[in-house]
Amino acid sequence: MQIFSANFAETKTTAGMANILRLIRSEMELVEEEFARQASSNVQVISYLGEYLRASGGKRVRPALLILANRAAGDESGSESVIKLATVMEMIHTATLVHDDIIDNAATRRNTVTVNAKFGNQAAVLMGDWLYMSAFETALEERSLEILDILIELTRRMTEGELIQLTMLGRTDISVEDYFNILRRKTAFLFSACCEIGAILADAEPEIRAELKEYGMNLGMAFQLADDVLDFTADKEVLGKASGADLLEGKLTLPLILLVSEDPSVAGLLEDVMRGGEYGAGVRERLLGMVDEAGTLEKTRNTALEYAHKAVKNLELLPETRYGLALSEVPSLMINRQS
Repeated sequence: MQIFSANFAETKTTAGMANILRLIRSEMELVEEEFARQASSNVQVISYLGEYLRASGGKRVRPALLILANRAAGDESGSESVIKLATVMEMIHTATLVHDDIIDNAATRRNTVTVNAKFGNQAAVLMGDWLYMSAFETALEERSLEILDILIELTRRMTEGELIQLTMLGRTDISVEDYFNILRRKTAFLFSACCEIGAILADAEPEIRAELKEYGMNLGMAFQLADDVLDFTADKEVLGKASGADLLEGKLTLPLILLVSEDPSVAGLLEDVMRGGEYGAGVRERLLGMVDEAGTLEKTRNTALEYAHKAVKNLELLPETRYGLALSEVPSLMINRQS
């Protein structure tokens, strides 16, 4: 399936994410209903927190990927299993965000007060745990050891990524390899699992399943690298959280890792920001100028584009359908998004 020309970086996609989601509108509505059902409980506080999290929104990219991958792999049944597993992936993602916000002491996400900021860390920890367990309970109903193995491995990898990142907080000597290792575990494995499970539910041939799994991995890397750029360039109102927040949380993203490798003298400035937890007068603007002048923002964009290219190439074995075409447009949308 040859979708993009060589000058992919300049190619404007013919449809936005909203247009792509119209293909699976009915399925996504069912996912929303299933999420609401799963987030409810006879324990009042759990129902309240669950609805707060569900209503806080999000792009629902991960369940959409599972459904699109399932359809692109040839499943037209629209089975209940697809809806349930798509919801499971969104619940796991939401649980991860809840725990991440506690670790990062984040006050806002998606322009909404985080659960930990509004209700306290104790409630947030327990709610994240409850979401994880509810997701696995739903997955267990499918009686598929293959899918459970993927979900267990996914959860392990994401937890490992968070722990590895904790050991690197406040450090400026992080290698590109170290950073990519964290990216794969914290972000890309979840994208990959969504696409692979979609293929499994379609009873796809092993080659198709492998390519969709790898598509998700490459897409996840492109997605997170685009986030690295947005952390520098997006407005708070658009991004949904304070720009430059990663460094304030003690995390060096790829533009700064590359900058330090080219100019080690900048490490002291970065350490001051991380240690103080705030940008001094003009410091953020100065850093933005430095990464721009050094070209490390552009290098990060180009690396994201490379992963996007790989993701599209992973789709070549798929039959040419509107769902496969939609998947081929997603990498460009991830690169060019503003939030």
